[in-house]
Amino acid sequence: MPMIAGVFDDYYDAKLAVELLEDAGIAPKDISIISRTLDGRRIDEGENQTAADATTGSGIGAAAGAAGGLLAGLGAIAIPGIGPVVAAGWLITTLIGAAGGAVLGGATGGIIGALTGSGISEEDANVYAESVRRGGALVIARVGQAQLPLANEILDRVPRIDVAARRTFYHQSGWDQFDERRGVYDPPDRDPIHYAPPPRV
Repeated sequence: MPMIAGVFDDYYDAKLAVELLEDAGIAPKDISIISRTLDGRRIDEGENQTAADATTGSGIGAAAGAAGGLLAGLGAIAIPGIGPVVAAGWLITTLIGAAGGAVLGGATGGIIGALTGSGISEEDANVYAESVRRGGALVIARVGQAQLPLANEILDRVPRIDVAARRTFYHQSGWDQFDERRGVYDPPDRDPIHYAPPPRV
């Protein structure tokens, strides 16, 4: 089944993309979202409450403004190299594997493997993972061939970032590829090579 993906600098853009894809007839079970931010805050700023909400099944969906669909199932996990995120969808099941559930710290395996195993090129998977690490949000969906043009039009309309331009920006700042050993992104860090703020390109 064809795959589409879009990375956004803002959770609310990603949320809109999910809602528009669902409105276009793409089933929530075929869409996934991973975001490092929610309500304008990095997830780790409210990590304890986020984890508590995820394990009790309350709070996150309401905070996301989700009445139903994929966004109602948002939960908290921690992804190696990225840190705490809110996420929902089939990609998360792939990512956390046998650990099951959306419990903070329950993720196993790597995000690059989950993305490439889902049909995303390794080159793009690295940019997607690094963008989420730096505070962005990723939306990925499995769509029928007939839905592909409309789904891509929706993601461009929101709009998603230009992955080639973002890759070039990251390379210019000294980045080579996503490395889960690098640790959680921290903007105040003094290292300009790995922590340059991304422009919306």
